[in-house]
Amino acid sequence: MQVEGNSQNQNIAHKSRSSESDLCLADWDCDSSVNVEAMAVYSGVTPRHLAPVVHLLGVMGIVLMIVWTYSFRGGYGLSGAAVFNLHPLIMFAGFIFLSSEAIVVYKLVNGEKVYQKAVHMTVQGVAIFLAIVGVCAAYKFHIDNGIQNFYSLHSWFGVMTIVLYVVQWGLGFVAFWQQSVVKAKRAELLPWHVFVGIAAYAAALATAELGLLEKLTFLQKGASPLGLWSSEAMLVNFIGIAIFAYGASVVLTTLVPNSRKEAGYRDLLE
Repeated sequence: MQVEGNSQNQNIAHKSRSSESDLCLADWDCDSSVNVEAMAVYSGVTPRHLAPVVHLLGVMGIVLMIVWTYSFRGGYGLSGAAVFNLHPLIMFAGFIFLSSEAIVVYKLVNGEKVYQKAVHMTVQGVAIFLAIVGVCAAYKFHIDNGIQNFYSLHSWFGVMTIVLYVVQWGLGFVAFWQQSVVKAKRAELLPWHVFVGIAAYAAALATAELGLLEKLTFLQKGASPLGLWSSEAMLVNFIGIAIFAYGASVVLTTLVPNSRKEAGYRDLLE
């Protein structure tokens, strides 16, 4: 009977510790003194290891985009083809690059969670604003030249992407910055916030690739067709590959965890 009683007490204690651990993982403000047992310790490649590669690929993409739009397409301005050249430059160097930095910075910035959230949301907000500016540049070029708007898959993806970003930013501001949602609901919303963020980012990359393909097709089918193997055509292809590599490195950075000790991954919910 004594042995059976001890066994029952051990089971109760184990269940209590498990419940406490589960509660801590679901609670945004759990006490750091809670001892979370049996947490896996990750010691592999971390976001800090990947950050130099991410930044290098991003800068490389910007340089290639500038070479194309300035050296091959004639530079920038507020009228004619020059205003359209602002569209791909702003959408990549402004929107995609800053959006990528906003994603990566949340994993890299040291300090309190409120500071990390502030940097993340500020950079993401600037990226969304620049995306709208980039769309306006393309819209103005179309209006000035009597070209239809929003008929292509590229433009549809673009509108969908900006809507996703705006909704994601707004919900993130309400739920995670103002914390207008109760703790349990925030814990439930967190994986969806991450998923929608990655999905919106993937849509932005797809939009950029579709835009390059659309523009290159127009150039190769125009009055003075661009050669299939011309240096400009090859440059645009390299830009497309650079965008893919850059986006893949950013997504990898979001999926790779920071190294953790006994606290496991609890602070991701704070």
